[in-house]
Amino acid sequence: MSLQDDLSAVRRNLDELTRKVEQLEQQAGRRKPGSSTPASSPEPSRMVTVPDTPYDSSLWTDSDDEGLGARDRRAP
Repeated sequence: MSLQDDLSAVRRNLDELTRKVEQLEQQAGRRKPGSSTPASSPEPSRMVTVPDTPYDSSLWTDSDDEGLGARDRRAP
């Protein structure tokens, strides 16, 4: 298979994936047909206000840094 054949196959698969995602969005009611924006804005009652005050540092006392491991140990 040549590079051109591979690119054509990828393009076809991407087009098919795009069509399928659009169909799913329409079925889920998230989008009006032919529109690229959401059908409605989020309900204010479902929105959560995040305070600007700093978190209590004691919440993170025994936590690991994600992907870095525990603070008192070295990575292999």
